[in-house]
Amino acid sequence: MCSVYSVGNAFCMDAAKLSTLCMVPLSLADFRKRNPRLRERAGRRGFTLLEVLLSLAIIALLASVLIGGASGLMNDKPVAADEIFVKCVQEARKAALKSEYEVQLGFDEKEKKFVITGKNILKEFPVPSTPTNELIVSLLPAQRGGSTFLLGGMLVEMDKLPFVSFYPDGTCAPFRAQFYRNGNSYNVNIDPWTCAPVLTPPDPNAPTSF
Repeated sequence: MCSVYSVGNAFCMDAAKLSTLCMVPLSLADFRKRNPRLRERAGRRGFTLLEVLLSLAIIALLASVLIGGASGLMNDKPVAADEIFVKCVQEARKAALKSEYEVQLGFDEKEKKFVITGKNILKEFPVPSTPTNELIVSLLPAQRGGSTFLLGGMLVEMDKLPFVSFYPDGTCAPFRAQFYRNGNSYNVNIDPWTCAPVLTPPDPNAPTSF
């Protein structure tokens, strides 16, 4: 008798069965039933494109939340008064450019905060200060030479400006800001054309921040 052996499944069939198999075409389901390996592979289901995209979106969302929380913890420190002042200057300039009207920047001594006012504009930027660590902020003319008084062994200028104007063309009135805290005085000069802090040589005796 003639027999045929399959290498993969180690089964045999006689010539009659082989002729019948060759004459009658098998369906895909019957072929899978005869081959256990194909039946096992058919039971495995892959991921669709929608599932893959959804998984990637969830991973990206979780990553953004974790990164934002970590950066918030890293930046959880008191902000210096001069840094807040520079931010306020840029915000005032931006508001004047956007509204095409004059915008004013002032400092509220009582509430210890910078205030930006203009047409339909009101923004406030509080400055950290404590009763034992009092901060004095003065907006002064760009040119020195006004009247001064002695405070804690330091000369503090008295010719304060109630506010500083920022114009729609991106410029501002020439001015500087003076910060006084714990017997230390520090000035930040603003360029009237760019509204950016003027770079000056560092003073080794000046404090690092206010």
